[in-house]
Amino acid sequence: MKKLVLIIFCFYFAQGFSQENEAKTKWTLEACIKYAFDNNISIKQSQLDIEDADINKSDAVGNFLPSLNLNASNSWNSGLTQNVTTGVLENQVTRNFSAGATVGINIFSGLQNWRTLQRAKLSQLASQYSLEQMEDDIALFIANAYLQVLVSKQTLAVLEEQNRITQQQIEQTNALIKAGTVPQGDILELQATNANEQQQIIVAENDIKISLISLAQSLLIDDYENFDIADESYDIPITDIINRNVNDIIEEAKQERYEVKIAEKNVEIAQKNIEIAKSAYYPTLRGFFNYNTRESNRDRFASGGIDPDNPTQQIGFVEDTGATVVAPNFLIEAIGPRDFIDQLWRNDGISYGIQLNIPVFNGFATRNNVKRSQINLERSKNQLQQTELDLEADVYQAYVDAQGVAKAYEATMKSVEAQQNAYDFAKERFDVGMSNAFDLSQSKTRLTNAQNQMIQAKYDYIFRIKVLELFFGERPVD
Repeated sequence: MKKLVLIIFCFYFAQGFSQENEAKTKWTLEACIKYAFDNNISIKQSQLDIEDADINKSDAVGNFLPSLNLNASNSWNSGLTQNVTTGVLENQVTRNFSAGATVGINIFSGLQNWRTLQRAKLSQLASQYSLEQMEDDIALFIANAYLQVLVSKQTLAVLEEQNRITQQQIEQTNALIKAGTVPQGDILELQATNANEQQQIIVAENDIKISLISLAQSLLIDDYENFDIADESYDIPITDIINRNVNDIIEEAKQERYEVKIAEKNVEIAQKNIEIAKSAYYPTLRGFFNYNTRESNRDRFASGGIDPDNPTQQIGFVEDTGATVVAPNFLIEAIGPRDFIDQLWRNDGISYGIQLNIPVFNGFATRNNVKRSQINLERSKNQLQQTELDLEADVYQAYVDAQGVAKAYEATMKSVEAQQNAYDFAKERFDVGMSNAFDLSQSKTRLTNAQNQMIQAKYDYIFRIKVLELFFGERPVD
């Protein structure tokens, strides 16, 4: 759960980013969260995961496309080698050039490519859900820090107002002392109260600085001196969320929460991995087309006619008579190689066909891969079940917390009202001399404490309501 919230929180707290004419920049909650989304390292990592998933999908799509490869080779050979263009064995140095192109296409591979593409699409969704969950986590963290600054600022405002009243009472008491209507001791109690309130104001101012630094550090901002938040006050949202059935909230949360969606996609991915592993049981069929050509720098040899100096040559004899067998003695003339382009044109060739591969036995590799994938599927199912159980516990906790802070906020409002009445009464008695400064100081202290408790309860209530609404699928407009 608690990783979830504060994108919704923005809906009530966002006021639009503004900058004052003075040096300090006033940040709204919406501006803080947007800045965190743009700069947080964990979010950047999740965005890279999405890019990686996109590349994996592109790979899966590419598996359906034919492959095309070009090749070329230029070599020198010495010794007895075959001339690649004439087929004649020659004992000399030769240079041979060859080039070709190969096209291949996967006709059938046990639906492996199709299933790999489906898995890539599921991984894309899982990566997107992970990013959105990370944004929820960051928004919650930033909102908590922002909320603490708000509480600290409003606590300071209460203390300053109460101290202003104390100083007015000191002035009033001094006047009464001069008039002789109240004893000198009354001013001592008020002065002690004033000193104590001044100390509390200093502590509150320090709390604001600390909470602002904490928020700035969360945003990766190091200009602490010029960092501040907008001085805004927020109202309790009107909602009946705490009156809804908690089981309805749980069921809605299972449909809406990203951690559940991620776990569900991981189950689907594990199922696809089983199907991909089983694809190895099927035969594969590929088509291919090859084109090749070659060229050599060696001379060609051709018949130049009968040698006039030696027109015949002995090629054998008759076994029975011993008579000599002769044949014409042709001259062999070197006429030089054909030009480069002509050889490439004349010496080319093509081959094409299909290749069938039938798996028979591969050392149990395919079977074991299937079993591993099945084990991983069970792990994913267990993780999904655990995620749903954790979410259910989080919803119940958030539901109970929201009901508790609602009652606490209502109680603090009543307490403030009662303490205000008590203080007003104590002040009236003090003004007419029926009460001393100590009683008035104690009454004002109780009022201040009640007001501070109400501020804390108010923002705690807003926070808990937003958590529940997020569980129920109520989101802000992006």
